[in-house]
Amino acid sequence: MQTSEKAHDVLVIGGGNAALCAAISARRAGASVLVLEGAPKFYRGGNTRHTRNMRCAHDAATETLSGPYSEEEFFDDLLRVTQGQTDEDLARFMIGQSKEILAWIPQQGVRFQPSLGGTLSLGRTNSFFLGGGRSMLNALYLTAEKLGVDIRYDAEVTDLDIEDGMFLSATVKNGGGPEFIRAKTMVAAAGGFEANIEWLKQYWGPPAENFLIRGTPYNRGTVLKTLIERGVQEIGDPTQCHAVAIDARAPKFDGGIITRLDCVVFGIVVNKNCERFYDEGEDIWPKRYAIWGRLVAGQPDQIAYIIFDARSLNLFMPSCFPPIAAQNIRELAGKLALDPDALEKTIATFNAAVRPGTFDDKILDDCRTEGISPAKSHWARRIEVPPFYAYPVRPGITFTYLGTRVDRDARMLMQDGKPAANMFAAGEIMAGNVLGRGYAAGIGMTIGSVFGRIAGREAAKSARN
Repeated sequence: MQTSEKAHDVLVIGGGNAALCAAISARRAGASVLVLEGAPKFYRGGNTRHTRNMRCAHDAATETLSGPYSEEEFFDDLLRVTQGQTDEDLARFMIGQSKEILAWIPQQGVRFQPSLGGTLSLGRTNSFFLGGGRSMLNALYLTAEKLGVDIRYDAEVTDLDIEDGMFLSATVKNGGGPEFIRAKTMVAAAGGFEANIEWLKQYWGPPAENFLIRGTPYNRGTVLKTLIERGVQEIGDPTQCHAVAIDARAPKFDGGIITRLDCVVFGIVVNKNCERFYDEGEDIWPKRYAIWGRLVAGQPDQIAYIIFDARSLNLFMPSCFPPIAAQNIRELAGKLALDPDALEKTIATFNAAVRPGTFDDKILDDCRTEGISPAKSHWARRIEVPPFYAYPVRPGITFTYLGTRVDRDARMLMQDGKPAANMFAAGEIMAGNVLGRGYAAGIGMTIGSVFGRIAGREAAKSARN
């Protein structure tokens, strides 16, 4: 066992957006910084590699945003998706701080592009990264390296030495045996435990075996579990997570954004028994897409099928896999291994319930159903124009909400309620403070950027003291 010779001011555990924002912020505040990324360099960055945008409050239109998005509207959107399960003080603080992030992130080399249109409906609220998440991540790494941040890859943290709320050292696995890494302060930004199937099964049971993990296989929650075991206060429901319906043909890990499906609002969703189970048109897609993973998780064998017709084929961003096509519903059922009589009956019942309206995928239109349960509140059109299409979907887990409780300084709180002496957290490992349930597009990157910046700054200040 060896001890690293150099003790840094700030140790950042993790390698995604939150970690890099913390590292850059701490370095700009004059601290020496070491980043430990548990993944190989190619897979660095956790879920940031697969993101596209972030949601920030702003008072006026910009070159890349089509209009204002007030702090109150942002908070109202958050309240609706979380159903009130959020730390209001911390959430409002984060939203206020997000205004500064819109300018701060570009100062770190990240570039925005005009928002996409269509069903995303995010042109006013969300800023899209030019080149996507990987380009955003590469820009942050480049800035960190230029500033003199030390970065190590394949540096899996297996234990933490913590005494009375004070971080002393991290144990890192390497080829020559365990290594102790010392630092004056520590920022935990190592994500959740979504890639740890056995841990997921503790709360979800056998259905977790059918979950697909949208991001890295390296987010196994080791740092999170160790912090809780060492006396850090936990927050969040371990069964709550950011989970979307993704193409069932996606790989077990790391399928990313290209396996997500945005076509639910244009058709119906049935389970393996050909039964609909939720309102596909409840609200605009960015405010509802993240509920569908949990909905599918609750269905038999954790599988469902999005069914739509030729009129909707070009209205959404498709998966990287082509839809399954057929000239009639019975043929489509056969290709999906579903009961053709049951699928025909479900679609006929749905079609009969559709009421006339003016279809408009940009607003909450008046196309709806009557007399069936569940209803379809908006964008309801008869499924009748061949060819007919289907996508099989499974729950795609992005990140879990069980995390460490923090204050406005991103400082972790211990189980006795006292602030940790020198430990901070940012990103998905503390997202449960804001996200008790549900999700709104781009808010994960907001949490990471806001609290990453704060954690780095406060860790540097703590190191000086």
